[in-house]
Amino acid sequence: MNPEQFQTELLKNGVQLSATQLNQFELYFKLLVEGNEQLNLTSITDHEEVYLKHFYDSILPALNFKALQTESLTLCDVGAGAGFPSLPMKIAFPQLKITIIDSLNKRINFLQGLVEQLGLTDVTLIHDRAETFGGLTSEYRESFDIVTARAVARLSVLTEFCLPLTKIGGHFIALKASQSGDELSEGQAAIETLGGSVESVVESSLPVSGEPRTMIVIKKVTATPDKYPRRPGVPLKKPIQTKK
Repeated sequence: MNPEQFQTELLKNGVQLSATQLNQFELYFKLLVEGNEQLNLTSITDHEEVYLKHFYDSILPALNFKALQTESLTLCDVGAGAGFPSLPMKIAFPQLKITIIDSLNKRINFLQGLVEQLGLTDVTLIHDRAETFGGLTSEYRESFDIVTARAVARLSVLTEFCLPLTKIGGHFIALKASQSGDELSEGQAAIETLGGSVESVVESSLPVSGEPRTMIVIKKVTATPDKYPRRPGVPLKKPIQTKK
């Protein structure tokens, strides 16, 4: 997907990018490739692959969850790495208020420089682990309209990272590369325990390549119990599961 195809595919979905926004995406690509030489941010560095599998893929949630396109939502991106999916969405939909959390300070430093050079505002970058960032004493607990995570961990683990950060009435959106039936079934206990309810599962595919994508939208319906998230490392080692 070259930049022209990127622009055309978004336009098919009602999203029109300005010349400034297109320039921001091209600068993002250049800075990503430069930063990748030191930080190993991504295995995808080909120009057309970045536009398809990073930029378009990151905007895909907003094509299905329309509120992201027009409302001034607060969005927290957990484990954003090189800024995906939140920063492409921020470029396309500048009204979003973005908070990115990542456990590696070198990535946060890269993102800080990236945000400054792209001229983005209302972007907060925080070096922390999700388990402490969403803890009971955190000012960010249950404060975000939308929480996203892209290819970070299995849903049963992601839910414990993300639902404690989601405000009641807000949504946690898990982005997966393939069909999610087994993962969704496995994660059901964690979703219910942490105050969520599955609102929708959207199956789609990337243009050009046809690669499958799944968006799991979980609504926060009740407060997360005080004991969650558990201390760092525990959710990964002992995911919440249905008691037998």
